[in-house]
Amino acid sequence: MKSFYLALCFLLALFFLSCSGENEEGKIRIGFSQAMTNDDWRRSMNNSMKLQASMNPEIDLQIKDANYDVLTQIKQIDELIADSVDVLIVSPIQSKPITSVVKKAIKAGIPVLVVDRKTEDQQYTSYLGADNIEIGRNAAKEIIASNYNDSIRIIEIKGLAGSSPAEERGMGFHQIINQFNQAQVVATINGNWEKESVQNRLRVLLKEGVKADYIFAHNDRMAVGAWEVARELGIENEISFIGVDGLAGTNGGIQAVKNGVLKATVLYPTGGDEAIKLALNILNNESIPKNNILSTTIINELNADIMNNQFEKINDQQAQMEEQLAAIKKQEELYYSQNNLLKITMALLAIILSLAVYSVYSIFAIRKKNRQLVLTNDKVTVQRNQIEKIAKEVKLSNEAKLNFFTGLSHEFKTPITLILSSIESMSDSAKEKGSRMRNEVELIHNNSNRLLRLINQLLDFRKIEDRNFNLRASKTNLYSFSKIIFKDFEREAKKSNIDFKLTSNNESLDVFMDRNLMDKVYFNLLSNAFKFTPENGKIGITIEDDERSNTVNIRFKDSGIGIPENEMDGVFKAFFKGSNNRKNSSGIGLHLSKEFVEMHKGTIQVKSLHGTEFIISLYKGQAHLDETEIISEQDLVDSNIIDFSSEHLIDDNYLVQAPSKNKEKYSVLIIEDNKDLSQFLKNKLQLEYDIHLSDGTDAIEKAFETVPDIILCDINLPDKDGFEICEILKKDLRTSHIPTIILTALGNKESYIKGLQSGADLYLTKPFSYSILVQSIKSLLYNREKLRYYYTSNIHKIEEINSFGNIEQKFIHQLNSLINENLGNSDYSVENLAENLTISRVQLYRKVKAMMGISISDYIANIRLEKAKTMLETSSLTVAEIAYANGFSSPNYFSTAFKNKYGTPPVAFRKSV
Repeated sequence: MKSFYLALCFLLALFFLSCSGENEEGKIRIGFSQAMTNDDWRRSMNNSMKLQASMNPEIDLQIKDANYDVLTQIKQIDELIADSVDVLIVSPIQSKPITSVVKKAIKAGIPVLVVDRKTEDQQYTSYLGADNIEIGRNAAKEIIASNYNDSIRIIEIKGLAGSSPAEERGMGFHQIINQFNQAQVVATINGNWEKESVQNRLRVLLKEGVKADYIFAHNDRMAVGAWEVARELGIENEISFIGVDGLAGTNGGIQAVKNGVLKATVLYPTGGDEAIKLALNILNNESIPKNNILSTTIINELNADIMNNQFEKINDQQAQMEEQLAAIKKQEELYYSQNNLLKITMALLAIILSLAVYSVYSIFAIRKKNRQLVLTNDKVTVQRNQIEKIAKEVKLSNEAKLNFFTGLSHEFKTPITLILSSIESMSDSAKEKGSRMRNEVELIHNNSNRLLRLINQLLDFRKIEDRNFNLRASKTNLYSFSKIIFKDFEREAKKSNIDFKLTSNNESLDVFMDRNLMDKVYFNLLSNAFKFTPENGKIGITIEDDERSNTVNIRFKDSGIGIPENEMDGVFKAFFKGSNNRKNSSGIGLHLSKEFVEMHKGTIQVKSLHGTEFIISLYKGQAHLDETEIISEQDLVDSNIIDFSSEHLIDDNYLVQAPSKNKEKYSVLIIEDNKDLSQFLKNKLQLEYDIHLSDGTDAIEKAFETVPDIILCDINLPDKDGFEICEILKKDLRTSHIPTIILTALGNKESYIKGLQSGADLYLTKPFSYSILVQSIKSLLYNREKLRYYYTSNIHKIEEINSFGNIEQKFIHQLNSLINENLGNSDYSVENLAENLTISRVQLYRKVKAMMGISISDYIANIRLEKAKTMLETSSLTVAEIAYANGFSSPNYFSTAFKNKYGTPPVAFRKSV
């Protein structure tokens, strides 16, 4: 019996040891050294990490708070290294002091992920954080954009000295500010990220009389602290404050923008959840970038409510996820406890087999527990699936909204370019042009209204989402209403030679409609029709009064690119963009149109066969509307298009004076699908240059055909994008020498790098200055002329110099080889040379003329004369023998050509050597 109890105790001891070690097996230990946690931004980072870690049960996350003490942080990192964590995450207080201890962790074989701030020598596994240089640039752009033509005085409040965010934000900020003479940083204050560190110094500056229009602080806390000082001095309304962080919540930067304390804040994402994901990728030996940059954006009064609502939704969803995870954890604990109980039961069964009754009881108990475990596992699975579904919905929602704002901002940039360029032109030449400026005034007016409609679409979308629209229907003659809007688009139709018609079988038909809302429906449908209908196409509006029913149908039909059949169901969804649509679009116009039509109790359908047709069906009479939706007086519809009728129209070439016919001009190829912008640039440039236009569909062919001296190319084009076009032209022998300027709305770093990689010589972002564009063209052509002069002066050294580029150098080498091989053959013609080079005679002429500035015939003659000159200096051959050896048809012709080039006959030249 004693041995029985000893055996029982031994088995139970082994059992409990196995249970105690069970939870520690397979754990991933992540150590995080946090710089401090006394602010909301750091606490938000910690919470994001904890939430992400809790979603991975195998992660054991340990967070150490250095509380702004560098020595404490170094000590804590040493402790984590000694503890042999699997991954070390570090948010440095200062870059330089933390560098050595991070290198120590790398040497110990521990991967190091640096977040928020970088170390000095950047010897770590990977970095995660926002682009602080871009944050500084965004803040500067917000200031410049609000005061583009005014002088600006700025006080800059910096973060902790020695920290990479402070240095990089200041660097990016000054990169933009230094480009504008109107902007001046009148004072700089160094802080330590807390508002108390800057308030006394700012108070002294302002009392001493330092004037400022803007105060840019490196975080929101210091920006709010600066505002408190200004309020104390009673000047808070004279200064605009801009901060960085953009946190949600009562004390966050977004709320400060909503309250009017800050004019704007730059979003600085914490990246807590991304840090945990990156740590897992590192441990899984996945290939990750050295630098992982989080996206950022400006938050101002225009989007503060939207961003705040999004953050609140995310926070609510995170709270729900935390509750679900807590429930899962509780269920897991219950599972482990029940599992342990099961093991104990099984151990007792193995020991006391003789107790049959107890054995039977134990069997029933085990079955019962198994059923409970199955139910528990099912609940856990359901809860996990719910969490995954919520996370996926949040991701899709955020991506859709981000794409929406990106598309909308790109839509803004081309009209802004036209407006700014037109204003600049008017300012420079108003005295000379006089009444001829009417066309540019039209451009400014119409593109301003285009911007206004885009902004109104954004506001309408917000109202639709919040259900804040009230229908104000009045009795309206449908044909007259349609005719007004039809006239607004007639000029656009004439520009593109589009057959644009309005027809009706009942011109006296009255319907009850909200004129303002239906005006927006018409504008959206017609704008899309003109955007996607090529030149010489057809667009029609047909009003059909169905006398057999109580409805009227309005058809908008075009001969454009159409909509793919498999995408028809998504046309009226918000943020929809067709797969065949290469143009910038906000993606909400058709969604709003459907909502507005349905508010009238009508319907809207779409068909696509050889173009697109939208059919709006409205009820006649007023019985279908509530009394509160009907008004007795008619709402006025804004007419935003200037009446440039035929008697007032001005020729698009009004900017051009009669050019000199004797002057040979450089040629420019403009590749741009925006007709207004391409026509504007043509009108402005064709006084000095021969202009060729392409909408992007025939860009490559047009470049090969014309071989221009310079190319201006947009990025977003209907066929190939600008990067592809540039790369193709730069790799083709016929066009590789042509300087290329990229004009685009894409201003991010990645697009800039991609443009340079494609071979572009210059990258200008919209809105660009027309004077800068003109000077850039002249500079590129001037530099090309200097190369031409140098190479024509050193023909015999060309192959030793590699300044044209690999393709040009290879072409010159092949060209010279063929000429030298046939130097003595007087019958070897330019046609033979072009055939051997596998290009046409015209393309050979244009290529050599563009690169050397001389014709191919003169180039061959110069090589022959250079060779003959060398032979006169070094050989004993007669003049006639040298003439025939170098391909001259006769000695007399050789002597004449030699004297014309060198000023002396060959015989006299040989005697003078």
